[in-house]
Amino acid sequence: MTAATYQEIVDENGRVYRVGETPQDIMGRSRSWMVWLPWIAMMAVSVFEYGWGAVEGTLEDKYGWSLSDAFWLASIWAVFQAGVAFPAGRLREKNIMSAKTAMLAGAVCSGIGYFTISHSGNLAVAFIGYAVLGGTGAGLVYATCINMVGKWYPEKRGARTGFVNGGFAYGAVPFIYVFAAFLTPTNYSVILDVIGVYMLLVVGVCGFLFKDPPKSWWPKEVDPKNWAANRRTNSGGLAKNPPAVKQFSPMEAIRTGMLPLMWVCLVIIGGVSLFGINFQVPFAKESGFGAFVAASSAGVLSIVNGTGRAVVGWVSDRLGRRQTLTIVLVIAGGAQFGVMYAGNTHNLVLFMVFAFLTGFGGGAFYPLFAALVPDYFGENNNASNYGLVYSAKLIGGVGGGGLAAGVISAWGYTGAYILAGCIALLSAVLTLFLRQPGRPRNQLAETELVARPSAATGG
Repeated sequence: MTAATYQEIVDENGRVYRVGETPQDIMGRSRSWMVWLPWIAMMAVSVFEYGWGAVEGTLEDKYGWSLSDAFWLASIWAVFQAGVAFPAGRLREKNIMSAKTAMLAGAVCSGIGYFTISHSGNLAVAFIGYAVLGGTGAGLVYATCINMVGKWYPEKRGARTGFVNGGFAYGAVPFIYVFAAFLTPTNYSVILDVIGVYMLLVVGVCGFLFKDPPKSWWPKEVDPKNWAANRRTNSGGLAKNPPAVKQFSPMEAIRTGMLPLMWVCLVIIGGVSLFGINFQVPFAKESGFGAFVAASSAGVLSIVNGTGRAVVGWVSDRLGRRQTLTIVLVIAGGAQFGVMYAGNTHNLVLFMVFAFLTGFGGGAFYPLFAALVPDYFGENNNASNYGLVYSAKLIGGVGGGGLAAGVISAWGYTGAYILAGCIALLSAVLTLFLRQPGRPRNQLAETELVARPSAATGG
């Protein structure tokens, strides 16, 4: 790494772009490392969320847990996985905790999560080890990885964020099939221990190499003025995702009303997504499709859930983040009714088709929210601002796990899927009211930038 001179460029809204330093100047290697490492780490911890539906049946048989017990574990896991994002973000932005420290802590806690359910059937111990510590560990990894890639790729945020976010879904696919084919009450401990070690090592190694860029950093080879002009030209005269007009603090972002609206939308659709992830395998089995088909439907859901995140990131860079988000949520809502119909009519082909659509709609919104937050509120406080939005999963996790199990007990799968479809469509309607703070509704993204006479030696 070498010291490099940088310049701060300021637009008419007072937003600062720090240009002049290369990734090699800052961390001694290409910034592509900050795509691949977060992607690998996200795949490693994905088994928590997307593999639970395939593993919980074996644990119920071994430990005597009920369906409600198993999915309250998943719900509390989701609460801690989402809840850690904001405090961890604040600690990082205040330079109290580095990205490396967050990742190493996440690696240890994630490993403990699987070691716990591997060696103890005590529900209290499982809630502490798996739900609390495991959820905290996965949350640290998730929040750090998403924030990291957004900082290193401010000009390609949608596509890169979607790619990394996708690893959190399809990384679980091999484990889903392992659980379906091999996991039994006699060998579960060895398999779960191996997964715990895998997460500990993979996340730990990736996290050791994490490094943040300076605040307001912009890639040296991309001129902000030309970049904004090209985006206007390539989108038919309008910038679909203009940069934030300023760097909003968390309280400023809340006062705009847009951050609370994002939070409400994510509460709703996050609960629907977790409902699909948690209960598609049990519903498939109840519909008479068999264990392998049930696992395959979960595998399709996870693969499409992950790859769909990358696709919508790319699409949203061109069509617009908010517009793409609305379309995705409509698809997610419609897919709930399709899965219900296919299961109730025992139509295997339709079930797999709607498993595909559920996977797409139930995951693609996450990178859209992750990219929309810095688009609206800037990058400098993104760890905190996105942490606030992502905390919606605290509520959604309870709704999509423990509460959903209660709804199924009372209304059956048909009632639960109808409810899920209706509230997903409500979330889509609410996104129509999202507007970028501080910018008139039809205003073009301005590109007139003036260089501020400020140069310094980066350190």
